[in-house]
Amino acid sequence: MKTLSTIAAELEGYDPQALRADQVSEFLARLVEPVLEQEQVGIFQALGRVLAADVISPISVPPHDNSAMDGYAFDGRQLQSTSAGSAALILQVVGTAWAGKAWQGSVAPDQCLKIMTGAVLPQNLDTVVPQEFVSVRPELAEGRLELIEIPRGLLQAGDNRRRLGEDLMQGQPALKQGALLTPAALGLLASLGIEQVAVKRRLRVAYFSTGDEILSLGDAPREGAVYDSNRYTVFGLLTRLGCEVIDLGVVHDDPAQLEAAFRAAALQADAIITSGGVSVGEADYTKLMMKKLGDVAFWKIAMRPGRPMAVGRIDRAILFGLPGNPVAVMVTFLAFVRPALLRMMGSSQAAVPLLKARSLAPLRKKPGRTEYQRGIVSQSSDGALQVSAIGNQGSGVLSSMVQANGLIVLHHNQNHVDAGNEVDVMMFEGAL
Repeated sequence: MKTLSTIAAELEGYDPQALRADQVSEFLARLVEPVLEQEQVGIFQALGRVLAADVISPISVPPHDNSAMDGYAFDGRQLQSTSAGSAALILQVVGTAWAGKAWQGSVAPDQCLKIMTGAVLPQNLDTVVPQEFVSVRPELAEGRLELIEIPRGLLQAGDNRRRLGEDLMQGQPALKQGALLTPAALGLLASLGIEQVAVKRRLRVAYFSTGDEILSLGDAPREGAVYDSNRYTVFGLLTRLGCEVIDLGVVHDDPAQLEAAFRAAALQADAIITSGGVSVGEADYTKLMMKKLGDVAFWKIAMRPGRPMAVGRIDRAILFGLPGNPVAVMVTFLAFVRPALLRMMGSSQAAVPLLKARSLAPLRKKPGRTEYQRGIVSQSSDGALQVSAIGNQGSGVLSSMVQANGLIVLHHNQNHVDAGNEVDVMMFEGAL
């Protein structure tokens, strides 16, 4: 387990009083480690969990060559071997293959089989013509036999065939360790007949707000006090991430209360998140208690919003001390804490990819810090993504965070942005 000083020494240009956003991410990547414990869960309990081991496909999917269409199956070589000068391929229909059971007869040259979507393709039949592309030729029928006509140039051999194992081959990994199990992944597991999977145990995260000015819901209003919103935002962020959340409420600026809260959190949780009390000159005991109980670094990050942040360990729990302003809490969580928690969960998922969008208006920015501006991303008439900053960008203004659907990310060395220029955007969907 590396100490904070060891990690800091590994980072070129590390300065806790002027830390770049990318250095924060690199520091946290070196600080946190995945949990080791795992458990078996049923497929209905697996959504959002992280795979603890590769899932090896017990079967091939599909388990046999089958038809991708309702139509007629035949040997594709006949597309090249019909009589010279023939304008169409004429085949005799000898039966019908239904999905769910294999055709038991045989199909000779110049014959075909009516077939339903998903039905097994009999041996030597490798091509399917959709039923809407053929003509039934009653005038060519002999007795009760049905004949169909397939126009020339319509198909190539192998068309509309699903090959055995083209999705997954038996014995190959279907899902990799570290995969975050999505609804699509649950469907994949079910398609393999898998009822239970090994997943990492849920990450336990304790959180509380600090400050004498903070009111809990149900408290009577008083002058100079504000209702705590951060606990509910952090609860939502952690719940969406699939963590086991431990709410320790509001802790006031009292050394005994703070020590008890930190010790209780470290005893129960893998990670601790606090909001408030980490700025320079804060008149409370939060920073003092962090220093007393753990190995903690206090940063001034070159970013807006969210400059102050504390990171470290209390016992074996990772500590994230976030700013007190509501928007700064969300931005620092999305930019730094969420990727770190995903790593602790054992997820191989990378940070949320940034999208490119055209800025609809000029954006003022000076080099030397990373800025995260609330924005609304939409699609222009030409199909390209476009974005505009929305509302008041103050770090205490929640309404514009609610209206936004993403953050415009203006990087450390970036300057003013002209209208029409592309910018990076971090979308909220699935996170906030």
